[in-house]
Amino acid sequence: MPTVNAQQNERREAVLGLLRQHRVTRQSELVDLLADLGFAATQSSVSRDLRDLGVAKVGERYLAPQNLGGPPSSFGPLAGFVTGWSTAGPHLTVVRTSVGAAQSVAVAVDRAGWNEVAGTISGDDTIFVATANARGQQALLARLNKIFPR
Repeated sequence: MPTVNAQQNERREAVLGLLRQHRVTRQSELVDLLADLGFAATQSSVSRDLRDLGVAKVGERYLAPQNLGGPPSSFGPLAGFVTGWSTAGPHLTVVRTSVGAAQSVAVAVDRAGWNEVAGTISGDDTIFVATANARGQQALLARLNKIFPR
């Protein structure tokens, strides 16, 4: 009989697989899909799994972490949510997104591990991206132009 941790790990692997295969918009859908695979899960356990796995909700859909961060090509699902950006002084870049998408885009930027980014703060449709200096801001702007062409 598998241990609780082994069962949890198996369920979490199943969650990631389901998110890649299905357009999941509600946690209750995920509970039902897991049940179809033989996993007993509650909405609260699924909620913890999503949090611990770093899953983010982009618009109406849950996206697995590999679809959110990392190399520029994996920003693909988020590209349509970025509507523009501008500078606000030598250390701050303001990124505009569609309503409800700022947190997911900010998570992707944070996970990308860009050296020039000191940190992000997101609201509903706006992200403040801080850089250590003006040179870092220029590097960030070059990345944004490459990943999210205007």
